[in-house]
Amino acid sequence: MNQGFVKMAAATPDVLVADCVENAVKIVDNIQEMASAGAKLMVFPELCLTGYTCSDLFWQERMIDEARTQLGIIADQTREVDAIIFLGLPWEECGKLYNVAAVISRGEVIGIVPKKYLPNYNEFYERRHFEGGNEIVRMTTFGKKEVPFGMNLLFQCDEMPRLTAAAEICEDLWSPNPPSTAHAMAGATIVANLSASDETIGKDSYRKSLVNATSARLVCAYLYAAAGEGESTTDLVFGGQNLISENGRLLSEAPRFENGIIYADIDVDYLAGERRRMTTYPAWKRDGYQVVKFHLEMGETKLARRFAPWPFVPEDQALRDERCDEILNIQAMGLKKRLAHTKSRCAVIGISGGLDSTLALLVTTRAFDMLGIDRSNILCVTMPCFGTTDRTYRNACELTHIIGAALMEIDIRKSVLQHFEDIGQNFENHNVTFENAQARERTQVLMDLANQRNGLVVGTGDLSELALGWATYNGDHMSMYAVNASVPKTLVRHLVNYYAVTCQDEKLESILMDVLDTPVSPELLPPKDGVIAQKTEDLVGPYELHDFFLYYMLRMGYEPAKILRIAKLAFSDKYDEKTIRKWLETFYRRFFAQQFKRSCLPDGPKVGSVAVSPRGDLRMPSDACVRIWLDQLENL
Repeated sequence: MNQGFVKMAAATPDVLVADCVENAVKIVDNIQEMASAGAKLMVFPELCLTGYTCSDLFWQERMIDEARTQLGIIADQTREVDAIIFLGLPWEECGKLYNVAAVISRGEVIGIVPKKYLPNYNEFYERRHFEGGNEIVRMTTFGKKEVPFGMNLLFQCDEMPRLTAAAEICEDLWSPNPPSTAHAMAGATIVANLSASDETIGKDSYRKSLVNATSARLVCAYLYAAAGEGESTTDLVFGGQNLISENGRLLSEAPRFENGIIYADIDVDYLAGERRRMTTYPAWKRDGYQVVKFHLEMGETKLARRFAPWPFVPEDQALRDERCDEILNIQAMGLKKRLAHTKSRCAVIGISGGLDSTLALLVTTRAFDMLGIDRSNILCVTMPCFGTTDRTYRNACELTHIIGAALMEIDIRKSVLQHFEDIGQNFENHNVTFENAQARERTQVLMDLANQRNGLVVGTGDLSELALGWATYNGDHMSMYAVNASVPKTLVRHLVNYYAVTCQDEKLESILMDVLDTPVSPELLPPKDGVIAQKTEDLVGPYELHDFFLYYMLRMGYEPAKILRIAKLAFSDKYDEKTIRKWLETFYRRFFAQQFKRSCLPDGPKVGSVAVSPRGDLRMPSDACVRIWLDQLENL
């Protein structure tokens, strides 16, 4: 449970209709199995202690009383289980019968939550047997103890207050105003749904979309436990489609028509963080709610949850292709508007033969096509200097010709050497001045060419470089519109690859593939034997690691220790802990130290959930101290 991770489970036991004794045995078996797997919150289906399909047997006192007796036995037999458990049964209260969720913790029944919305249409006749629940919490008696009874109950873990759970039952979710909305607004981060939704054609898809949409709308984890095999098939079939969703993302789903247990590692700290971030998410309103405390042992949750190593890139190929086309359109539409607004019919790009300038050219081409402007009005400028290699130079030139843009070559060696002489820079001293002078000279050339032609300089730098500050201040850091500013390096690769495989031009595809195969480099140091001497990832670390760190720091709000933990899982087959820790420290140092460059970024389109524009997503002081982040890593 450290760092907010809590393993949770939804179970469908093999019930026997009306046999509370046997059903209790099966439920206890399931609880023990889930406890062995480390689950701390467990959800069972609606009326699972009796079976949902008992029909008029619900009127039988023998069954009502036996269900209550078996609830007590289940509680007693799970006294040593470190978990909170939600299970369904009929409950007699004030002369009426209710369809309820009983909540058990450490051998005690700590709450009874009734179902509010009782379906009485089509195949459902719940009002024949049950009374609808009420929000008002009152006390009921179970054994010798008073137990809270009512819909407005929150169950909060003393050791982890952000773990606050509430319950609703089946049809409650289908209603226009489900109880879960009020529960979440009162502070529930977890909603347990005890369900007995039968199967009809297409209902599984609707059920899944409903659960995902609810968890997204409420920014919560939603655990849906459904009745399955064992229920009466007189008229209906139940599929046991258990679902666990976290903020709109389906983490686990049971195969239908197979009773069993599903698990998911829910991140309650992430849910709480998302709510804090959203200014439209209201502060708690707990009027009329009763908070019931329960206890769990704090410890390390053994994570079975998978963390994709490239969080910015969809793993599914079809979705990835769709996303790539959408991103290219967003980038192009942003540039199109800026060109139209400034009445510019010329774009100037510094073309290097590298990934970023290639993507910028492809985006600019798409924008020009949208505007109906001839591509020859795109001016690609190659500016060879001390570090330029034949490979990148050739790719830059050939790419420009195939695209149909204009190409201008300006050798900046003389200009830079003159500048070195002016400021007293020794050519043999390959320090930061040696490198940055070249980048600033190139930017000056681009800006002046754009002024000559009433055009715009299209920026090429990407999100990963901005996060690390891997850009020359007032050099490649600056442009008139930065189309790649919110595209991370790992995604840049896929965008260029997508363009290559869909362009239907063999020559263009071949060049783009060679660009993809070229090591990432600013080419500011002289090559060795004609080969790139300066590889970016050797200096600042692998971009796939930095993109991973960036996503989980900015998008998820994770602390360094948590990022290190999940990075070890995501990259277990590629990097050891020492390597990950080294580059994570580098990431934090550079991210904080280089904020001054991000504080004055040019305009550029946001394409995803992470961006660093000072006008939008990242309002950060340039002189913030990184110490507490690094201290945590050092103390691990």
